[in-house]
Amino acid sequence: MAKFAANLSVMFNDVPFTERFARAANAGFKGVEYLFPYEEPEEKLATLLKQYELTQVLFNMPAGDWESGERGIACLPGREQVFVDGVHKALAYALALDCKQVHAMAGKLDEQFTLEQQNECYIKNIQYAADVLAEYDINVLIEPINVRDMPGYFLTTQGQAEVLLKLINRKNVFIQLDLYHCQIMEGDLLRTIERLWGKFKHIQIASVPERSEPDNGEINFFWLFSKLDKMGYEGWIGCEYNPIGHTEEGLGWFIKAQL
Repeated sequence: MAKFAANLSVMFNDVPFTERFARAANAGFKGVEYLFPYEEPEEKLATLLKQYELTQVLFNMPAGDWESGERGIACLPGREQVFVDGVHKALAYALALDCKQVHAMAGKLDEQFTLEQQNECYIKNIQYAADVLAEYDINVLIEPINVRDMPGYFLTTQGQAEVLLKLINRKNVFIQLDLYHCQIMEGDLLRTIERLWGKFKHIQIASVPERSEPDNGEINFFWLFSKLDKMGYEGWIGCEYNPIGHTEEGLGWFIKAQL
């Protein structure tokens, strides 16, 4: 049976961030993920996880100046030291929260650099992160993001991610397979899952096109959940969707998925 992680950056967001852990646990979730933990002390988050018996499934490495529009810096030449500092900051949180995977956002393409320069920068940065985190049995995840929601993003398709995995050549680097982004960019989800089997360690879901509860929209997620079960998927499924109303009111899909 699938293991679902509530994404606390978008779910239960009618209350402050630290109050969302209790709401997720009370709703029946056993795991949580979110974009960034860095505004809260590691010890406080660790206490919340222990108090509500939640597994920290995933969070992002520092992603540059988010407020000014940066969406990661891994592909940006000249920002290597900032990336390195972010790796070690993420490591400190991952160890405190017993989190075994972190996502390194790639960043947006910069016209002052060639694509080859940004490719080279990205590969070297992910290799560095992987080497540091491998000592602690932590995986680095890379995620293709669709061009509609994030124009200009460096990493946009699963095919591109597959090529990069080969070039990065590290055993603890995997794809973060967000089926919402994948459906928009490529579709053919089951065949994509089959092709990528063994190359991804985390799945995320949301309806297409609205990015709301997964029982809306054009994807038959219940059918995919069944297929994943039969294929033996043992990872988490992150619920990175925007609830239409109060989160609890839209959890009928979650109850159905666990039957």
